[in-house]
Amino acid sequence: MTTKLMNNDFSDITFGRRSIRIYDETVKIPHEEMLEMIQEATTAPSSVNMQPWRFVVVESSEEKKKLKPLIRFNTRQNDTSSAMIVIFGDMECHRFGEEIYNQAVEEGKMPPEVRDQQLAAIIPHYKNLSKSAMNDVVKIDSSLAAMQLMLVARSHGYDTNAIGGFEADQLAEAFDLDKERYIPVMILSIGKAMEEGYDSVCLDAEKLTTFK
Repeated sequence: MTTKLMNNDFSDITFGRRSIRIYDETVKIPHEEMLEMIQEATTAPSSVNMQPWRFVVVESSEEKKKLKPLIRFNTRQNDTSSAMIVIFGDMECHRFGEEIYNQAVEEGKMPPEVRDQQLAAIIPHYKNLSKSAMNDVVKIDSSLAAMQLMLVARSHGYDTNAIGGFEADQLAEAFDLDKERYIPVMILSIGKAMEEGYDSVCLDAEKLTTFK
């Protein structure tokens, strides 16, 4: 499936984005289009291209009921959205290292000797990182994919809301994942907006920036 984008205006996609809390409950996103959006979002950069992001698309009423008590103050999004995309960071993402780098070689994007050299350095490094350091890596990388997914969704004609308020210690097990391996990063509600959302106030760049 290749969806014709509903919006290809960079300025509108980026600067017109709003956090939407109420959606059209009648709109369901086809799995093929959801996968297409996720595929587009995962062109985001990640450390040594280990792509630690993992996605659980919660769309059925049964699974949304399971999610609802775990998301604190964001139940309107859960109740009305087409889906809630739960984004996890895989603490063992290095397991896919060979597959990723082999594909790069097969597609002519990397010489075999570079693959071998890189994997020989990267895999042991990732295995030896502390839990705290690895947690930082997967959360930073997965957040990049989450932001890209929010923008991709707008290009497809949908809106989102980034949610950080959830029961982090319960989320993985609620969806049959190993909580030691899969770290919850963010939840995105997605669907057709039934509200415009609020304009937000941004601090002036001069207050946030130092030139040296």
